[in-house]
Amino acid sequence: MFELFDAVLAARLQFAFAIAFHIIFPALSIGLAWYLMVLQGLWLKTGRDIYRRVWRYWIKIFAIIFGMGVVSGIVMSYQIGTNWSVFSDKTGPILGPLMGYEVLTAFFLEAGFLGVMLFGSNRVGRKLHFFATIMVAMGTMISGFWILAVNSWMQTPAGFAVNEAGQFIATDWWQVVFNPSFPYRFVHMMLAAFLTTAFLVAGVSAWHVLRDRSNSAAKLMFSMSMWMALLVAPLQVLAGDFHGLNTLKHQPMKIAAMEGHFESKDGAPLILFGWPDMEQKKVHAEVAIPKLGSLILTHELDGHIQGLDAFPEEDWPNVPLVFWSFRIMVAIGFAMVLVGLWSAWARFRGRLYEAVWLQRLAVLMAPSGTLAILAGWITTEVGRQPYTVYGLLRTADAVSPLDAPAVNASLLAFVVVYFMVFGAGIYYLFQLFKHKPSMNEQDIQRGQARRAAGITPIQGLQKDSTAEGH
Repeated sequence: MFELFDAVLAARLQFAFAIAFHIIFPALSIGLAWYLMVLQGLWLKTGRDIYRRVWRYWIKIFAIIFGMGVVSGIVMSYQIGTNWSVFSDKTGPILGPLMGYEVLTAFFLEAGFLGVMLFGSNRVGRKLHFFATIMVAMGTMISGFWILAVNSWMQTPAGFAVNEAGQFIATDWWQVVFNPSFPYRFVHMMLAAFLTTAFLVAGVSAWHVLRDRSNSAAKLMFSMSMWMALLVAPLQVLAGDFHGLNTLKHQPMKIAAMEGHFESKDGAPLILFGWPDMEQKKVHAEVAIPKLGSLILTHELDGHIQGLDAFPEEDWPNVPLVFWSFRIMVAIGFAMVLVGLWSAWARFRGRLYEAVWLQRLAVLMAPSGTLAILAGWITTEVGRQPYTVYGLLRTADAVSPLDAPAVNASLLAFVVVYFMVFGAGIYYLFQLFKHKPSMNEQDIQRGQARRAAGITPIQGLQKDSTAEGH
């Protein structure tokens, strides 16, 4: 058999590949579940059928995404058991119960009400159906709570002791769950899920608005997603700043890698761009703003920032990968803020549905939330290396005693099967996105009249700029 990577690297790549697929679907499931809950609540409150029609459009998409999230999550569990048996043994007394709580609280809640939510709209009363939607939305967030508790404990372990067998055991479950980084990671991830959904909805709806400006359902979707971008994107930037300060306190080596600081110094610059060289221990062709790095991280122009030279070189993460993934995440975050501000200006001028370039940008940014989550996850996980439990259990000591050819073969199998199965699922999602959101009779008559008069969609900008008043 072939041996492309050593056993540890192959196991890491397999985990990274599997989780890169998996994390996309739960994030969208969280955001879409809450979006569906809001739509249904507005329909019940106002009686306006447009909310119901938009709900019907997204419920099918939610079902597919939720299903792919469940399938990819099951694979993650098996992979941890096969490739990371030592990790499972050492951390099982702590992480096992946390994952069990996720099943008992979130999974059972979602499983109990998902069927009612998906298939019960014509079989149960409206209030009961709305209650089922609320329970599913709550279940997705509770699931995120426990998963983030697990990951946060691995980043900033607390409330534990080590028994004679070398296993981590809990001494204080409150400290285990609410470890130092958990609140920041949980808020940051939930906001990321909402933004990822908002920009997916924005991209799909903008595409339909550009094709048919008489479609009130598409315009409603675009309006709601732009409100979310305007309100949540700045909150995400603020949450990210707090998260960064927490990371500086508990994982200063990760911050040094993120910022590209090889040397400790007072008044550290903010390095905008460059290429970190781990051999020469410097950033080539750097573009930096003097002292701004210290100001952001310590709130003092001459604040002291630890560089990578303050830590053993064998403990350094992959600096170029952490450095650039962090900048991709931040750049996307600020782009989201700018889109939200642009939409606010267009809305203020009464031209939200006439802003062609804004809508084209929204289409391009449809996958931006997903890319930001992946970049953020790379920053978080690669920045923790070479540890699985930060400072306590090294990655090389956590892997299963497997031969490299076996792990390489399973990695190749993962790649092939994932692209076939999830590629088909994603293709089907795009087919659903292409379907036009259903219109009411007034929309249909307006569109027929315009086509009969020879009015193109672009010309229609002057005819219908504020329909529905959203």
